[in-house]
Amino acid sequence: MVPRTTLLLTALPNGMDGDWDEVARLALPPPGRHAVPTPVATMAFDTMQELFWVGNDYGRVTSFYSSELQKHTSFRAHPSGDGPVRQMLFHDKGVIALGTKSVHMASRRGLPLWHIVHDNMKDLRCMSFTSKGTNEIIVAGLQDQMFIIDVNKGEITKEIQTPDQYTIMKRSRYICAATTKGAVNILDPISFNIVKTWNAHTSMISDLDAQHDFIVTCGYSLRQGQSYMLDPLVGVFDLKNLVSLPPIPFPAGAAYVRMHPRMSTTSIVVSQLGQMHIVDLMNVNTSNVRQANILTYLTMIEIAPSGEAIALADAECNVHLWGSPSRIRFAELSNPVEFADPEEEHARMDWDTVTPINTIGMPYYREQLLSAWPTHLISDVGAPPSKIDPQFLASLTPIDWGAYGRNTKTTRRNQVGDTRTPDKSTASLQAPKFLSEKARESANSNTMDRRISDVADALGAAELSSLKADVPVMYRNVEIKYSKFGVDDFDFGFYNRTKYSGLEIHISNSYANPILQVLHFTPLIRNITLQHTATACANPTCLLCEMGFLFDMLEKAEGSICQATNLLKVLSNHPEAARLALLEEDAPGASLTTMLQGLNRFLLDRMTQDYKSIAPHSDSFGQLLATPATTAIRCMNCRSEHTRPGTTFVNELIYPLPKSAGRNVRAPKVSFSQVLKSSIERETTSRGWCSRCQRYQSLATRRTIHNVPPVLILNAAILSPEAKQLWGTPGWLPDEIGVIIEQGQFFCYEGEDLKLHLQRGMHNITVYSLIGVAADVDSGQHQKSHLVSVVNVAHSMPTAPGEDDWHLFNDFLVRPTKRDEALSFNPAWKLPSVLTFQIKEANNRIDDSWKKNLDTSLLYQESGPNPSAPRSHTPLNPLTERPTASTILALDTEFVSIRQPEIEINSDGDRATIRPIVYALARVSVVRGPAPPTALDASLPPATPLIDDYIASREPIVDYLTSYSGIQAGDLDPRTSPHSLVSLKTAYKRLWILVNLSVTFLGHGLKQDFRVVNIQVPKSQVIDTAELFFVAARLRKLSLAFLAWVLLKEDIQVVVHDSIEDARTALRLWGKWREFREAGVLEEVLADVYRVGRECGFRPPGRGGDAVATPSKNGPGTPGAGTPTPTPAKIGMGMGTPVRNGGGFGTGMGTPNGQLPKGKEKVLMRNPLLDCQWLVMSDADKDPEETLQVLDGIPVRGIYSVRRSHNTLAEV
Repeated sequence: MVPRTTLLLTALPNGMDGDWDEVARLALPPPGRHAVPTPVATMAFDTMQELFWVGNDYGRVTSFYSSELQKHTSFRAHPSGDGPVRQMLFHDKGVIALGTKSVHMASRRGLPLWHIVHDNMKDLRCMSFTSKGTNEIIVAGLQDQMFIIDVNKGEITKEIQTPDQYTIMKRSRYICAATTKGAVNILDPISFNIVKTWNAHTSMISDLDAQHDFIVTCGYSLRQGQSYMLDPLVGVFDLKNLVSLPPIPFPAGAAYVRMHPRMSTTSIVVSQLGQMHIVDLMNVNTSNVRQANILTYLTMIEIAPSGEAIALADAECNVHLWGSPSRIRFAELSNPVEFADPEEEHARMDWDTVTPINTIGMPYYREQLLSAWPTHLISDVGAPPSKIDPQFLASLTPIDWGAYGRNTKTTRRNQVGDTRTPDKSTASLQAPKFLSEKARESANSNTMDRRISDVADALGAAELSSLKADVPVMYRNVEIKYSKFGVDDFDFGFYNRTKYSGLEIHISNSYANPILQVLHFTPLIRNITLQHTATACANPTCLLCEMGFLFDMLEKAEGSICQATNLLKVLSNHPEAARLALLEEDAPGASLTTMLQGLNRFLLDRMTQDYKSIAPHSDSFGQLLATPATTAIRCMNCRSEHTRPGTTFVNELIYPLPKSAGRNVRAPKVSFSQVLKSSIERETTSRGWCSRCQRYQSLATRRTIHNVPPVLILNAAILSPEAKQLWGTPGWLPDEIGVIIEQGQFFCYEGEDLKLHLQRGMHNITVYSLIGVAADVDSGQHQKSHLVSVVNVAHSMPTAPGEDDWHLFNDFLVRPTKRDEALSFNPAWKLPSVLTFQIKEANNRIDDSWKKNLDTSLLYQESGPNPSAPRSHTPLNPLTERPTASTILALDTEFVSIRQPEIEINSDGDRATIRPIVYALARVSVVRGPAPPTALDASLPPATPLIDDYIASREPIVDYLTSYSGIQAGDLDPRTSPHSLVSLKTAYKRLWILVNLSVTFLGHGLKQDFRVVNIQVPKSQVIDTAELFFVAARLRKLSLAFLAWVLLKEDIQVVVHDSIEDARTALRLWGKWREFREAGVLEEVLADVYRVGRECGFRPPGRGGDAVATPSKNGPGTPGAGTPTPTPAKIGMGMGTPVRNGGGFGTGMGTPNGQLPKGKEKVLMRNPLLDCQWLVMSDADKDPEETLQVLDGIPVRGIYSVRRSHNTLAEV
């Protein structure tokens, strides 16, 4: 019978109560069933949970729970032959156990996380955390090498040579390491250099501890040169000043020492025989001496991080736990301990040969079973035979042994058709053909490529898609395929036949697409965002302006594909977004739904700040979203309470904790309204600091709600299986809720309860409509998780349609869906992430007054801050120039490349573009066109530039594309650029203002310009000369340089491209096009232009390919080398201008004598370049009012075209 040890603690200093006693005793389990118990090798209290950890001599680690020391986990950390466990440290992910030759980390459940073995790990003894907190440790021992280990990655990051060998390490202000020679090295926790060496003892150190600003040590001295004896003194060192302090006398021989974790100057010194001194380092004369009655000697001691428990280990393999029975705990702030699931006893069942198998029930499960094999591991066997066409059977010739006939060759030789395909549902959606392929095949085939809506109809509607076990095709990942013509060749229309635009992927952080769509269709947010965007805000990092640009673009697109490139670029460059781990490149593998919920909070906060930054610095945007409340915090111990005001833009849903219902008792049904009420009021209990108790206590918090916002945005915050099951309940999410605020309490109703309250009208109830939901879709095998949104677009229409109109937005896939489908979720693959409600009375309130209040001051400002930069443009005059709907402006832009294309080459040598080249806007030039009254200054020379912006680049440029863009290295760098640079937002907003002033843009290939600018211009406001001079049957669009050479007889883009030159050239080509159209010869001219293009490779001379030579001398019927191609003079009067040489048949242009004959004559003019002749018929006898134009005083009534190859006349 081992007598109970007694620790005599009557009145310990500094709050250690005198009722301490031994609360538990534990005999360390032996390493095997028949093995002999061994003493404790190391022990430690967990810093985060109520666990006590012990390691033995055979590499095994065992944990015990709470003061009862119930066995929790046990696992082998190191091979038994490698010796004892030396030390343990604790991380929030698990426990780190140090062995002699390895370092092991495991979760608190015992599952290994990593195990490190190194050839230079020969005799490890100690370890400590570094300056990086618990993310990095330093490991040392009786060897000349230390190791730095990254705890999160489980790998050695650095090896350090050390002049000393270490046995003990403790971390405080510095890393304190005890050497084998009785000294303590003070190591810098960053560089690990020795800052100071303190010779604490003459021989060796038996124990060391460091807390706050002090080190305390126990050690040995060699007595009479024969044996080592414990020193009767405890060494003390001041880490703050790096000086020694007077030692603490301890006549019994100090064996072990610990600093109290909560009392900075209190130390506990223990002898091997159990004598204990509790000493104040600042006043050693106030020590209290106590004695623990033990039958043997102590081998080690340890104190809990809370200071409320002490563990003693003796030589008989026992561990004694001491503390106050009424208040003992280990960790200062404990996390819940995870326990093993209890084993359920199954009911006994009689089993014989006649027992039906269906009496054995299937277990309940939430996760996918192991027997549910993925599709790529399953192959079909025993396929049914191919079905034969009855018409083919009727055509066979019967003979004695059967029938024979012509082989239909539906399959190749030795090829077997998939006979199960007709019986399978449409499980996937094949990408459409490229637009260029369809154009080539359209002439040879009448079959139409199936559209996604046809696929959707084939799925059938007997069962809701969201309730199916497999992910429907509409919810799966969509991908953009690239041909050699880039993204413009992809058929986005295949995925969207609605008037609502989708958003592109393959853009950094495009996971934000669903939340952007939901915010766009929320009328109150849409209105106030566009009102701000129409102001003079010039902040280049304003996310609210970028949101307004995107909203306007989505509305103008009317179903065409859009991209949020500029907004996401501003987001990527925002420093706070990186700190919050909202960028995909900074958080690979992170949960997209968690990132989206964080982005939701970030966007709303930043948009509120951006709105307040513009005068009159109103908080209207914040009032639109904020839920004002007062939070009351009460200490559960002393009952003291204090309050603090606060607001939140996003409310996190809190779900009820699972409660085990009694037997035969149905669990209470939880509604969405109940969850929302508890989430808004947020009654929670957590541990925190109580200023009255002066310690950490349980604190209860509750919010008092003052009012509710017009827009209520919720993060679903689904973390538990029980929450997933709630959302999996059909119809659990209502599309309408009612809220009543009364005496600070939040009441929420839905369904019949809401209707009843509305009928009674007794309370002031606010009704909310569900605008949309951003949802997380886990497509399962071989597909990454992605996000979609379902939106009720009926609430954002200018006029209420009278019924719901739900749409699914899966990036660029957009399709209408039913209400039940939109609001149904599946725990297996579809769960909500963000929900947006808006007050019902604000539905369909679309405010477009911002267009009338559009601030146009930016159009009249100079391009940039560099006054020495050469001026290449004349800004608009605010007194004389007002762009209107009748204004025509020529536009051209230049780009640079910021990312090279990603190209994949397969084994056959075929090249496939995975990601196309990415361009960034470098220069924008806008040139004045024809000047309508009061719109442009007619006194300026024709085609005077009004905008010529060079855009400062914030991204690394991989290729300036100088031969195509004219941009040189350094042109876009503010430090070296000779131009006056502007921000991307400034250049963009100038164009955006012009678009909303209904200005018409003219240019060549504007589709690519608008794409890189990332702006949507209505088709009615675009004149594209690439389209005007395009013949669809030829499948080729003509370049600007080629058209200028053919039709204007000008060489442009000879050295480099210049956007002003290109804009002016497009303006002149448009004039020629109008001439041809009004003359009625446009088709003939285009045919000749394409014919000449084929002969010269569609390139001007000297640009590659064979060019057609043109005469250089003037002669009868031959245009001069420097004059434009002659055109009918009819268009010369189109804009009220007289006919000039080069615009019609002027003097010396077409006839031998340079003039037209009088009377009825016909004159042939030959154009050798186009290989055709113009025949002008004149009739002087006709009434002048009936004539179309006058040439040299002769009325011309008809223009004819003669092709030499046909010799036919066609009157216009």
